[in-house]
Amino acid sequence: MTLNCYLVTYDISSPKRWRKVFRTMKGFGEHVQLSVFRCDLTAQRLVRMRMSLDRVIKHDEDQVLIISLGKSTRQVIQGIEVLGRPQGFELPAPTIV
Repeated sequence: MTLNCYLVTYDISSPKRWRKVFRTMKGFGEHVQLSVFRCDLTAQRLVRMRMSLDRVIKHDEDQVLIISLGKSTRQVIQGIEVLGRPQGFELPAPTIV
C-alpha cells in the first residue's frame, strides 16, 4: 500500500460550509494551519476525500487545492520548511497486514 503526501488548502466563502470542509478534512489528514491540511493517502482514500469534498463545497464559490508532494517519506516531511511557530510533522504509522 503506497501512501502519497498531499497538501490540501481551501478557500470557502461560507462559514457554515467552511466548518463542514474542516470537519471533512479532519477525517483525512493533519490540520496544520487555518485552512491547510497535510494528508498521507492511498489512491483510494484520495478518491474518497475528493468525493467527500465535492459533496460539501459550492463549485461556483469555493476552491480546494490538492497538491501532491510525492510519496510519504521522511525526506518529503523534512522538505516542508516552517517559519515561526514550530510544527511537528510525523509519518503515518506502518500498517501491518
